[in-house]
Amino acid sequence: MMTTEPTTSSREFHRIVWPMAIGETIVWASFYYLFPALLPEWERSMGWSKTELSGAMTLALLTSALLAPFAGRLIDHGYSRITFTGGTVFGGLMLVALSQVTQLWQFYVVWFGLGVAMSATLYVACFAVLTHYMAGQAKRAITLVTLVAGLAGTIAFPGVHGLMSFLDWRQAVLVFAAFIFAVAVPTIWSSCKRAETAGEQNVPETSGKSRDVMVVTKTAAFWLLGLVVMAMSLGHGMIITHLLPILDDRGIHPETAILAAAMIGPMQVSGRLAMMAADRHASVLAVAVGSFVALFLGPAALLFAGGSPALVVAFVILQGAGAGVTSIVRPVLTAELLGRRNFGMISGLLAIPYMGGFALAPSVAAVLWTWGGYDLALMLAGTVAGIGMVSVLAAWHWRPARVPGDDN
Repeated sequence: MMTTEPTTSSREFHRIVWPMAIGETIVWASFYYLFPALLPEWERSMGWSKTELSGAMTLALLTSALLAPFAGRLIDHGYSRITFTGGTVFGGLMLVALSQVTQLWQFYVVWFGLGVAMSATLYVACFAVLTHYMAGQAKRAITLVTLVAGLAGTIAFPGVHGLMSFLDWRQAVLVFAAFIFAVAVPTIWSSCKRAETAGEQNVPETSGKSRDVMVVTKTAAFWLLGLVVMAMSLGHGMIITHLLPILDDRGIHPETAILAAAMIGPMQVSGRLAMMAADRHASVLAVAVGSFVALFLGPAALLFAGGSPALVVAFVILQGAGAGVTSIVRPVLTAELLGRRNFGMISGLLAIPYMGGFALAPSVAAVLWTWGGYDLALMLAGTVAGIGMVSVLAAWHWRPARVPGDDN
């Protein structure tokens, strides 16, 4: 006999999701997009090379990847409020510290701390909370959060550019820290608290021992999904963390480059809206394949752009829409192939290749730039998208006949 999972009331659903969306947007803008937005300024004012600066972001994202399973496990056991809000507070403190650095080693220490914060605050943790508590409404909740949070880059790039017309970069960082404490912390706390209360009846049974969860690693789908999520992050991460220097290399005027970078966010939102419109007509597999096609064509357009405004516009549309859709596809595909039970830890395990891709991206792009310019980085980004498309088709083909752990 089929049973229907309990759902959260419409009013309570929105009281959980919208504060979460606002908080997550500010977190992404402050902890992630602040780096590419300030990269040219740090290179100019601090005298550090692209490779040296990119290494700090690599350290942060690698730290986030390694700690994500632990954050996910805490969320599985009902500690979402402490984990998510605590990570946000700690990240805000790291931004304050960032505004005071004068030495490269200090820069690295601060970004290590920001990596710790990211493990508990970026999409991996956010989606784990929503999937854990919101059952059948999780996909809708994730979609709404990403619709708003897709504007994080739109806040960061022009926000930094505008602030630096009358402040220095240190003061600009403090402004972002202020938004973390004044807006992100209270909204995330409120959202997690309401989710824990309203979604208590939706929570799936959690395995008591971590080794019971690790059985999922014996499936081919898990490893192929790991390759899929790494492809999602590596190609996009290479481009987005070096976006302003890449556009400068293409001969794009600085003001136009800022506009192009700012428009990636709205294009992410557009891609997610298109996915919502096609939700009843296209499977998650078809949407995933389509997103990788866009992520292949985006770098190709920029590779041949030169100073062509039309190809730059094409890049912004394709790259933004493709990356935007993958943010939703990743947790939905994970839940569909590997189940909701222990989702936090499973998602955390998959965060290792996902955040690992983001971690490698800045340094890989910087190294390729030193070898032969940004053309090499764009070609690799396109190749990675092709690998991702093949991997998602294989993961779907070899998906488990019975979703592990969802028969409780």
